[in-house]
Amino acid sequence: MSSTSLSIGLLAPPWVPVPPPAYGGTELVVDQLARELDRLGHRVTLFATRDSTCRVARAAVSDAPPAQRIGQSVVELDHVMAGYEALAGCDIVHDHTLFGPAWATARGRDRVVTTCHGPLDGELHDIYLRYGKLLPLVAISADQAARAPDIAVDRVIHHGIRPDEYPPGDGDGGYLLFLGRMTPEKGAREAALTARAAGVPLLLAAKKRERSECEYFASEVAPLLGGDVQYVGEADHERKLELLRGARALLNPICWPEPFGLVMLEALACGTPVLSHPAGAAPEIVTHGVTGFLCPDRAALLAAVVRLPELDRAACRREVAERFSTARMAADHLALYEDLMRR
Repeated sequence: MSSTSLSIGLLAPPWVPVPPPAYGGTELVVDQLARELDRLGHRVTLFATRDSTCRVARAAVSDAPPAQRIGQSVVELDHVMAGYEALAGCDIVHDHTLFGPAWATARGRDRVVTTCHGPLDGELHDIYLRYGKLLPLVAISADQAARAPDIAVDRVIHHGIRPDEYPPGDGDGGYLLFLGRMTPEKGAREAALTARAAGVPLLLAAKKRERSECEYFASEVAPLLGGDVQYVGEADHERKLELLRGARALLNPICWPEPFGLVMLEALACGTPVLSHPAGAAPEIVTHGVTGFLCPDRAALLAAVVRLPELDRAACRREVAERFSTARMAADHLALYEDLMRR
């Protein structure tokens, strides 16, 4: 715990409330971090959408934009400009937006930290290459950082959650669960094919709001529904916990190098093992043979389903408490904030 109380401003993206009512990994992490920093005695101000309910001091500019405006630059730019005005008196600003660091450095604002929640090696590469030269940049996994070795990453800080907010379950629902976005890289179709081949029921709980998500669902996933493969819609937090607790395993056959994958932490916190591919940050989260299985192909996934009884659900939960707690995440960030204050 820090011996010095800091005034910390957290700048969330403008797209989803903090915490998110349903899907929203970044916003869930910001909520966890804000509440833990506040619990530790720091003066936290969260700048987020007006409909946010995070239990810390909040400043806001507007409600979350309608779906057709999500991702528009004018929405985010207006949000970050107002955000830096609202957080002007903070010792540290921790920026979770894309445009915010550019605005901060252009205005000569120091003591700003930014976290990249997406891939560093894609279309954002050149942006974060510049950011890394100007202010401390946090990566959320070693894999994410390693994919862009030319970018100056100050440190890698894994996400964390509060295990006590995820009641354990015994998997008595007997089904496998897919939980995420309805997109090809998340592997919803692969999950359906795998579960059907294994002869185990599958529940698909996925965000399906954007046009691309709806098109993927209609063409690739809907034809596979029926019998033991069901789409149950997008789950809010309480429904998500219910589904995770009842699942034999989270079936998470990601088809891309995902920078983190918070859903895997949430599953483990409920005592639910994870079946995934060894892509992105998955090997940093799942201990193969202990908290799940990392499988290179569908044949290996099918074999892993059979081996699920070998895994101890209590060990899954312990892994989160020992390695991925909110307390650890907050301590790692405080070390960075205090280092920046000394600089």
